[in-house]
Amino acid sequence: MARLNPDVLRLYLVTDQSLAAGRSLADVVGAAVQGGVSCVQLREKHLGTREFLAQALMLKALLAPHRVPLVINDRIDIALACGAEGVHLGQSDLPVDEARKLLPMEVFIGWSVESMDDVLQSAVLPVDYLGVSPIFSTSTKTDTKESWGLEGLTLVRTATHLPLVAIGGIHAGNAREVLRAGADSLAVVSALCAASDPHAAAMGLRSLCDEALKARR
Repeated sequence: MARLNPDVLRLYLVTDQSLAAGRSLADVVGAAVQGGVSCVQLREKHLGTREFLAQALMLKALLAPHRVPLVINDRIDIALACGAEGVHLGQSDLPVDEARKLLPMEVFIGWSVESMDDVLQSAVLPVDYLGVSPIFSTSTKTDTKESWGLEGLTLVRTATHLPLVAIGGIHAGNAREVLRAGADSLAVVSALCAASDPHAAAMGLRSLCDEALKARR
């Protein structure tokens, strides 16, 4: 049985409370979900374990009534403790094979790819989607290799059948081009976390996603 319906990744919010201008994470995420966010990743690397777990439990309770999956960045222990639907792993995190052994089978795994070697390797790994990172240079993702650009994203699309979640410098002004280049999902950080109105910003991005993906089918 498939662990993941790719449609739930369509508009993917990655959290960064430092961009929220004093607003609570619950307020920002709640407004964004009401606007059309379909998946939320908790990525707050500055938090200690207890604080991170508290935020995860809060988001799990917030998202559950909306049937929006919670994805935990990196921390398998936190994902297990809060009952998250997914985990996202980067190139320096726990190896995917080891994570798969620890997680319940229904929990999906996303994996960041930073090179074509990573993309090709994914064919033999138990991953459910690929995070293509970063598409464009961005201040919220500084620990990766050079940006893929639209041409690189198109190249990745030709090399794998896995759902592609594009992240890095994506906003309403370039979202259509990213989807046309082969992304199945837009993952955004500042475009929603720093938005003065996360609800309206999410509505706009979700509309772009729906229109572009419908035109591709």
